[in-house]
Amino acid sequence: MKKLSFLLLLTTALHFVAIAQQAVPYENEIKAFEEQDKTTPPPKNAILFTGSSSIKLWQSLKTDFPDKVVLNRGFGGSKLTDVIHFADRAIIPYKPKQIIIYVGENDVATGTVTAQEVHDRFVTLFTKIRKSLPKTPIVFISMKPSPSRRKYLPITIEANKLIKDYLAKQSRADYLDIYTPMLDATGQIRGELFRADSLHMNPKGYEVWTEKLKPLLK
Repeated sequence: MKKLSFLLLLTTALHFVAIAQQAVPYENEIKAFEEQDKTTPPPKNAILFTGSSSIKLWQSLKTDFPDKVVLNRGFGGSKLTDVIHFADRAIIPYKPKQIIIYVGENDVATGTVTAQEVHDRFVTLFTKIRKSLPKTPIVFISMKPSPSRRKYLPITIEANKLIKDYLAKQSRADYLDIYTPMLDATGQIRGELFRADSLHMNPKGYEVWTEKLKPLLK
């Protein structure tokens, strides 16, 4: 009876541990990266791309930058809080040559944060990375003007400016404006750069990003 009770308690405990692990957003994706790294060691001195789905879905990353060693560690529909949480596992251990970040748009889309809060979260992420990798250059790709999130664009624009102003005062840091190139001559969003969901980009959208980013890559 005691053995049965022990097994029951153990099974229950393991069940709750599993639930707790699943409760952390994107834990499974980060674990998948870690398992992949065990079987196929990641390249050294790579340019690491991190952030939300716009990075994760950049399937042409290696062919867009054929003369660079790149590593894609974008995950889910992550927010800045998620990238901060997993920085010790999905950014810092790789000791990359350079870090390219696209994140923040999903924070804004919650409708519960101000531009200042998005800026503050970015500063937290930037500071965390710099503490462990003080000499690693960092590029922040500005948040894009997604057609499906038009109502949030005022906050997006303000947050982009706050982050741009912050990075202007930092060493080995660049702000890449991709917001403007994704507008037409009249200031309207170029819908042809997006998939049918009006949120994620199609290959034409990534072509714009690639052209603008190339001069900043180490």
